[in-house]
Amino acid sequence: MTFASTDSQSSAAAPAVAPAVVLTIAGSEATGGAGAQADLKTFQELGVFGIANLTCIVSFNPNDNWNHRFVPVDQQVIADQLEATTAAYGPVLDAVKIGMLGSPATINTVATALTDAGFRHVVLDPVLICKGQEPGHALDTDLALKAQILPLASFVTPNHFEAESLSGLAITDVESLKAAAIRIHELSGAAVLAKGGVRLAGPDAVDVYYDGETLEVLSAPKVGEVAVSGAGCSLAAAVTAELAKGATPLEAARTAKAFVTAGIRNRVASGAPFDALWQGGAR
Repeated sequence: MTFASTDSQSSAAAPAVAPAVVLTIAGSEATGGAGAQADLKTFQELGVFGIANLTCIVSFNPNDNWNHRFVPVDQQVIADQLEATTAAYGPVLDAVKIGMLGSPATINTVATALTDAGFRHVVLDPVLICKGQEPGHALDTDLALKAQILPLASFVTPNHFEAESLSGLAITDVESLKAAAIRIHELSGAAVLAKGGVRLAGPDAVDVYYDGETLEVLSAPKVGEVAVSGAGCSLAAAVTAELAKGATPLEAARTAKAFVTAGIRNRVASGAPFDALWQGGAR
């Protein structure tokens, strides 16, 4: 009995196209609905090679109103992860998503790595509040994020609360959401996708994109009136994936909006008091 040569089979096959490589610097969320877990699932669905460098471990506490139990990763461990990732993939890795950092020390570590690496695309999901954190620590973290990470971002995806905090404006309708997006761009120089989501009145979940030239309202019919875990993480991760594949920022925003809308429509329920977005919802 003879067998076909694997060498001849492989030589006859069309060469594989290497996927774009993307990195998320974010926390681990134990239920899998948000954080690095959501990012990696989004990357996979959108056809890019995803890497996660963890900044903290978050597990909801079902015995304390589902508040966060927050454990930071040691700073040297964070630095080691970033060193290994950039050494391995530096020549092809030019898109990174920033999620929960959680402390001024971590923000400093990550800001140093971002500056040294010189990524082309830095997508910031500006997680300003970790439910359950001590208020003073949370405020210090917010201020450090605005001072050290925001100026490095090329694309920012704030939710309603974060857009109010970054812009200093009250957001009550689409017009004020537009004003906030413009203000955040003026402060950062980044493209902005400001999310109104379910928090603005009306039948549609409305987000606003602004990059200094183009102002576009992205809307889709609301799927319920309650926020879904992982929507913000997945949106920013989808933007990152699309930018890494060569999309323009506006194209990335449009694709990310559609991706998240499908994921919310096909959400996953659990024993927690919130549902989770399913990244495979568009299948």
